[in-house]
Amino acid sequence: MKINIGLVGLGPSWQSRHRPAITALADRFCVRAVCDPIAHRAEQTAHELGARPVDGFRALAASPDVEAILMLSGRWFGALPILAACDHGKAVYCGASVDLAEEEARRLRQRVRTAGVAFMAELPHRLAPATIRLKELIATRLGQPRLLFCNERHAAAADSSGDCPTAPASHTRRLIEMVDWCRYVAGREPAGVQCVTHRGPTAAEPEDYSLVTLDFAPAPHEPPAAPRALAQIACGGYVPTGWTEAAAFRRPADLQVVCEKGIAFVDLPGTVTWFDNAGQHTEHVDDDRPLGERLLMMFHRSVSSLVLRSSSLDDAFTALDVVHAARRSAADGRRVGCP
Repeated sequence: MKINIGLVGLGPSWQSRHRPAITALADRFCVRAVCDPIAHRAEQTAHELGARPVDGFRALAASPDVEAILMLSGRWFGALPILAACDHGKAVYCGASVDLAEEEARRLRQRVRTAGVAFMAELPHRLAPATIRLKELIATRLGQPRLLFCNERHAAAADSSGDCPTAPASHTRRLIEMVDWCRYVAGREPAGVQCVTHRGPTAAEPEDYSLVTLDFAPAPHEPPAAPRALAQIACGGYVPTGWTEAAAFRRPADLQVVCEKGIAFVDLPGTVTWFDNAGQHTEHVDDDRPLGERLLMMFHRSVSSLVLRSSSLDDAFTALDVVHAARRSAADGRRVGCP
């Protein structure tokens, strides 16, 4: 089954992730239309892919030869292309940073559910080879996670990043991905969140560092009095723009997980170092397909399946709800219960 797709926005991962994946999966996807705020970029990309440029996302969503929309940048449009896709019954792959207020997020979630369209948010950490191997180790060797330490340090966004197609992901988008990663690895839902933030010196991002602590409710199979797992998420964009060496200097593991029977350190995309009573074990996990291809293959399955259509929607908006709760915690200086 080949799905005809339209591209809305060419985001920071277009050249490195999405374009190679679309090219490799030419037997599953065919690009019919391209929409981008910068007209010559849309025209050039459309010409290279054998598609046509379209002036606006509403016209693209209404196109009869487009079955699904790949929204790869939300800096110009926000969530409006998703609503347009819902209006015309088109599936949505959301690989964009969309910063929504709480009420906006609730309305959008309900709109997608009501429309009944397939929706997939791009949550790449879940499908990383190291994460898959970590989940196997948790199930077979390490036992239930008790403490998780998730870290990301990156160079700050420039003030003009909103006009740049290669601008990095927003601070909110990074937090959503990290929260979802911790939820997935822990196999539990957060019961409460506490957060402190540091405001950046420029207007490019509202904050340049967030420290988020999540306490997880017991898993369904555990008694209510079971010890709660904790996750600490440190996300910082305080390194000056362009200082890539400083951002990478003595970088901690992307994820450290303390389990019942051992400790694991994860470095994306494919390295897992873990310790148990037998000592140290280091594994470098390879995948037969790049991450971008795996993500689009999952989207292809969700479009053609009635079972997988809403699972990613719930995961993405649950993580967004937690980030909203973290913002309230930072503003009020107290622990906030998660929805």
